[in-house]
Amino acid sequence: MSSHRRGILSILGISDSLDLSKETVAEVMLSWNAVDFETEAAKRGMCATALRSFQEWDQHPHAQAMTNVLPVTIRKVGEAPKREMKSNITRPLDKVRVLDLSRVLAGPVAGRTLAAHGADVLLVTSPNLPSLPFLDIETSLGKRTTQLDLTQESDHASLIDLARDCDVFLQAYRPGGLEAKGFGVDDLVKLRPGIVCASLNAWGWEGPWKDRKGFDSLVQTATGFNFEEGKAYHEYMLSHAELGVKSSFAPKPFPMQTLDYAAGYFLAFGINAALARTMTEGGSWEVRVSLAAVGQWLRSLGRVSPEEAFGNGMGKFPSTSDDEEISKLSTTWPSVAGDGRSITGLRHPAVLSGAPVRQGDSGVAPMVLNANSACWL
Repeated sequence: MSSHRRGILSILGISDSLDLSKETVAEVMLSWNAVDFETEAAKRGMCATALRSFQEWDQHPHAQAMTNVLPVTIRKVGEAPKREMKSNITRPLDKVRVLDLSRVLAGPVAGRTLAAHGADVLLVTSPNLPSLPFLDIETSLGKRTTQLDLTQESDHASLIDLARDCDVFLQAYRPGGLEAKGFGVDDLVKLRPGIVCASLNAWGWEGPWKDRKGFDSLVQTATGFNFEEGKAYHEYMLSHAELGVKSSFAPKPFPMQTLDYAAGYFLAFGINAALARTMTEGGSWEVRVSLAAVGQWLRSLGRVSPEEAFGNGMGKFPSTSDDEEISKLSTTWPSVAGDGRSITGLRHPAVLSGAPVRQGDSGVAPMVLNANSACWL
């Protein structure tokens, strides 16, 4: 985040300092046209976007390039014999090995979902990147964790060995990031025929923004969701003057990272579909999911009225640990280290008949990102 901060301040011509205020940054930002700033940030490899309405986004060249793009796609990328169907398994993904090279938030949610259904998911992160303890612990439930520095020859070789014996390679790095290190789809198919390569990015694989970096909040802002959510909230407040709350229009984000979570579950779905293809048809397969395509799909579902959206508790959700409804939906995970620590979180949302998910007492929660060796069980 510090490098992104420095990059944005460099565009604005502001020196970084401990006493730098938001007001100072905002004042300089007002001298920029939003689209011009967005374009300059993209040229410098930074993440920033202009606020758009649905109508404005629909006229954008990238939106038009994504017309009819599905939220998840799978395609055959190589030949391989049919995968042998495993016997004596309890859960659908028992004996499936998944390399999870993803961070915040959709990729880890996909890996966590696969782990819940039995897969041996090894989360691989870099020791050179900062940890995000609350998110890392919550999204690594049921996984094993290890760290590799791909700039080091020995760690690079370790990842090659892991990939050679995995069934699924899940990654959510910036476009081209892993290809440059020899772990692109073509590389992996040669290394491990029959592999399923699952990739997540922000803007998709077609159109003028396909190589741009991005994350959930930026995609919400660029594609119209924040504008339309703010507009709906403003309309609700204007129609309820009796509440005594004055309201002026302001963009409003979703109350959660909706695109990330939906994309994570689409990734898990696509991976399962691709694994099924390896058993029925053979071959190597690629699964693709983008936040922008997921947003496009969510928008196609329609919308509720402002009254329905904000009328119950002003759009707020219960968040306390003693809330009865949340308590009934929660379970407790013991630490993988066996040190007496634990984490309480929501149970896995999907329970299949006859196929119990692995969670709570039947699973573990790694409390750190280097809890395990870089090897398969």
